[in-house]
Amino acid sequence: MSGTKKLVIVESPAKAKTIAQYLGDGYEVQASVGHIRDLIEPKNLPAELKKGSLGKFSIDVENNFQPYYVVSEQKKKTVADLKRALKDADELYLATDEDREGEAIAWHLLEVLKPKVPVKRMVFHEITQEAIQRAQENPRELDTALVDAQETRRILDRLYGFEISPVLWRKVGPGLSAGRVQSAATRLIVDRERERLAFIAASYWDLTAQLAPEDGRPFEARLVRVDGERIATGRDFDDKGVLKAGVRALDEATATKLADALRDSSADVTVASVESKPYTRRPAAPFSTSTLQQEAARKLRFSAKQTMSIAQSLYENGYITYMRTDSLNLSQQAVGAARSQAASLYGADTVPEKPRSYASKSKNAQEAHEAIRPAGDTFRTPSQLEGTLRGNDWKLYDLIWKRTVASQMADAKGMTATVGITAKVADGTVAELTASGTVITFRGFLQAYEEGRDEDQADTGEAKEAKLPPLSEGQNLGVAEVEPKGHETSPPPRYTEASLVKKLEELGIGRPSTYAAIISTIVDRGYVTPRGQALIPGWVAFSVVRLLEQFFGDLVEYDFTAAMENDLDRIAGGEQDRVEWLQSFYFGDEKHRGLRTVIDNLGEIDAREINSTAVTDAITLRIGRYGPYLEVAADEGETPRRVNLPEGLAPDELTPQKAQELVDAPVVTDRVIGVNPDTGKNVVAKDGRFGPYVTEVDPEPETEIVADQATGEVADAPKKPKKKVAAPKPRTASLFKSMDLATIDLETALRLLDLPRVVGTDPETGEEITSQNGRYGAYLKKGTDTRSLTSEDAIFDIDLAGALELFALPKYGNQRASSALKEFEPDPESGKPIKIKDGRFGAYVTDGVTNATIPRGETVEDVDFDRAVQLLADKRAKGPAVKKAAAKKPAAKKAAVKKPAAKKPAAKKPAAAKATTTVRKAPARKPAAKDGLPTTTPKE
Repeated sequence: MSGTKKLVIVESPAKAKTIAQYLGDGYEVQASVGHIRDLIEPKNLPAELKKGSLGKFSIDVENNFQPYYVVSEQKKKTVADLKRALKDADELYLATDEDREGEAIAWHLLEVLKPKVPVKRMVFHEITQEAIQRAQENPRELDTALVDAQETRRILDRLYGFEISPVLWRKVGPGLSAGRVQSAATRLIVDRERERLAFIAASYWDLTAQLAPEDGRPFEARLVRVDGERIATGRDFDDKGVLKAGVRALDEATATKLADALRDSSADVTVASVESKPYTRRPAAPFSTSTLQQEAARKLRFSAKQTMSIAQSLYENGYITYMRTDSLNLSQQAVGAARSQAASLYGADTVPEKPRSYASKSKNAQEAHEAIRPAGDTFRTPSQLEGTLRGNDWKLYDLIWKRTVASQMADAKGMTATVGITAKVADGTVAELTASGTVITFRGFLQAYEEGRDEDQADTGEAKEAKLPPLSEGQNLGVAEVEPKGHETSPPPRYTEASLVKKLEELGIGRPSTYAAIISTIVDRGYVTPRGQALIPGWVAFSVVRLLEQFFGDLVEYDFTAAMENDLDRIAGGEQDRVEWLQSFYFGDEKHRGLRTVIDNLGEIDAREINSTAVTDAITLRIGRYGPYLEVAADEGETPRRVNLPEGLAPDELTPQKAQELVDAPVVTDRVIGVNPDTGKNVVAKDGRFGPYVTEVDPEPETEIVADQATGEVADAPKKPKKKVAAPKPRTASLFKSMDLATIDLETALRLLDLPRVVGTDPETGEEITSQNGRYGAYLKKGTDTRSLTSEDAIFDIDLAGALELFALPKYGNQRASSALKEFEPDPESGKPIKIKDGRFGAYVTDGVTNATIPRGETVEDVDFDRAVQLLADKRAKGPAVKKAAAKKPAAKKAAVKKPAAKKPAAKKPAAAKATTTVRKAPARKPAAKDGLPTTTPKE
């Protein structure tokens, strides 16, 4: 209609920009920038509401779990902008994602904006002109069941975290947290480390031989039997190192003797059998959220968080379909596009007669979307996008494109030959060997893509492509070489992000769309530390899991946690009432105790026992205020000795032998390096709580000879004490990282104690410039101005000219090249060069205007130009950080104080109050105005 305007609201600015290109004139596209409301922090509730469960959770547990929502301070401007845009619109389209989270954003927008114009829910799974047009033509109503499910999840997570986390603070340590999925994920990682701790390695030998027919090429065969007994491999030992029955383990002597016998020319080696059978391999299904995270980790070394961030960008810019999905289905258009592309690129014979379909294996697959695939009815090939997409964006698109096309291609086919070989040696021993080879005669989908595998899946029995020479039964073979090899069984491999995501999905715990956030949470909490690809639990994670298992057993049971997901799915499908379910979870029913009942009946928790692990009879590992340490048992009345653990020692590396070695190591005692000639004080090297350091101490007080007046006996007596004066604080200085406590000399110690060092005076300002070592590294100081130094040694080496050169540069963004860990081209938005620097809180990306911290789980090496641009763009989209004090402004309090009226069932909230906070009423059964959801992705 001419002269009218339609307002379309989406979640992100990037998505808004892309969609606006397709809608054209007559439409205004705005972004909510995620959620606009969430549960208020209890401390920010109006004073009169800070009581009962509402004051504890911001949820009125006694009144049908009514949540108390508030527009966050940083979103008030966004809401104001949306309201202004809505005033000039004659129609509102809510175009948020079609999942629980997107449905919730749409509901909150309705609650806050209160539109007086027609409202339509517009959904699409890809951002192309055709998809947007179809969504315009087929709007739907808000799905309040999805809203109910997400609100239940949010309330559940708030109750879970706010009830259990304080127990962890009191009994394990401050800053810890518990969560429905994060606790289960942490337990999985701890359980695997427990398996590794309990693992007992077993040794065994085998041998391989290079055999060859006459005038034929050699091939490799491995020993499988000796005198009819099967030879043990690693899988024949259990985790205690015990060998299965009916299997023989070779030792070194036997393996070496047999190898020598096979090398002897008298050995009779012949082909006993030749078996050939067809080989077929099917392509993998197109990507779901979970499999995309797994494969990107295996092939591209991306973290789950990095994968989802890049996929989000690709989706919002119209390159791929929606990236949060459990579905493995492809639309008819997508199947046609994949088959057509496969035929044109790899040949018509690579496309099967009928299209392929795939069924999801996920326990609680729920999304109605397609699998993740390239957007559009005709796919753009990676080569076509090389000039448009760069770096990690291109790599991930290439992976998605290959997987999608390969999923609609023909099976790979070939033949697998297995050869049995008998070798009779001089002493009468009969050795049996086997060799196999697969020849791929038709590569099919392998021309486009081959699925990666986790380390623990390496020995899957999947045939590897190898070719054997022509062989026939009874044929004699020559022995070119025989190699006996010793092996030791390995403990179960640690989880990687890929294998953890796979395990969580197999167990039905959590949603694939939240796994990236869950892994980031357990890393940020210090429960887990990445080492390469492996996820290593910290000792604090052992304490947390032990406490949860002993006192909250049901809540960390994998089946119980997975059952919650099924219940949430039933709520999403309208089959379960959310209030009834929350009542059962929190207060309990005949099937299980509720969370409230568990909390009320915890009893005494022995914090010392929870934070202790016996390593040997005399050595116990304890988690203290400043981290883990070993405590050595002492005789009654004596103080137990404490031994610090080396930094980076993984739990499974703390064997009884290692613990005893640490206990028996020479104790680092205070060492007097020498005497400061200027002060006469002793210079002492010490090992303190925060690392090695040097300090000055007064020498032992002198004594004078005093004769007893009555007896004439001589005794040592101190000099007459003077009036006590507060002793000056002794000078101390931390050692540089390159220095050793055991070898530091007096000269170096005195240089450290003399810091800060005066470099010189600025000739222009007359201000003194000093170099010193601070909490965040080496730096220069001139008045209140500072500059970071590139190394600790520069504290002593830098001269006045070098210092003046540093101060002549801007403080941020343009220091000398050596201060940047990486440098890139100018940012396309700001036009300023992008650099990666090392800051006090870790590495960060900056263009001199915007700073974006590199997320946990990503390394400097992972970040290329495209990822750096994306991090800066994400940070700009969030806007400036709002100080906590802003929430205490009087005006905000006044608005919140008006809320009590909202609690009255019959009364309606004042219009002014509605824009800021909402107390959600108990659902009368799904009218849109009565259902709601949180404004941030829950921390599960």
